[in-house]
Amino acid sequence: MSLEKENKINSLMQGWPQNAVYLTSWLVENGYSHQLLNRYKKSNWITSLNNGAFIKSGGTATIEGAVYALQSQGKVSIHPSGKSALNLLGKAHYLEFSRQQYILFGNKNERIPSWMKNHNWGMEINYYPTSFLPSDLGLTEIEMNGFSIKISGAARAIMECLYLGPKRQDLKESFELMEGLNNLRPKQVQQLLEACTSVKVKRLFLYMAHKCGHPWLEFVEVENINLGKGKRQIVADGLYNPEYKITIPKNLVDE
Repeated sequence: MSLEKENKINSLMQGWPQNAVYLTSWLVENGYSHQLLNRYKKSNWITSLNNGAFIKSGGTATIEGAVYALQSQGKVSIHPSGKSALNLLGKAHYLEFSRQQYILFGNKNERIPSWMKNHNWGMEINYYPTSFLPSDLGLTEIEMNGFSIKISGAARAIMECLYLGPKRQDLKESFELMEGLNNLRPKQVQQLLEACTSVKVKRLFLYMAHKCGHPWLEFVEVENINLGKGKRQIVADGLYNPEYKITIPKNLVDE
């Protein structure tokens, strides 16, 4: 191997976090041809993930490492969301949290690439493309052993839980998660609620925050939030709450 080629592979390996995924398209764009990547693969420097991405040989591809590739190299807004984000933030520790499923949200025009769909992550990946919130609002950045990714902050994450309810996320569990969010920032809550396009999410969020008695709710200007008109039946055979004009599960009312 020539000195130039040796420096090239050394530079790549030294800057590659152990569990991070690198997109094939990004590597090619940055001077690593398909021929060169095949050579690295045969030399056991890198391992292919379904013909669209690579992992550093000896490492283990993690779902967060895949998200790192999507965000930093693919330039998409796909991010850990809902319960998965709350777990990463340490906000779901009092619930029995299982990594049997992992929740991702992204813009409605973004898709999970095939290499990510086809890889066995040891859990079910549930991706929801939606634009009920702006893609850049309410996110936070966390460090993951050599790389960082953007995930939903606590306020956005609980709204994502409510967006999935009641069919894909139990509302009683969402309420239990809300109970632990006693230190949300009112300014960020205000921004998210004003930008949110889902009346269901906004009404459920305010109902649960009020029921929890969170002090930060006093500083949220509800009159500036568009809560829509008329009644909303969130569940069938529920109980009607006249303040927020929603029909909610009986077990939530009795909580």
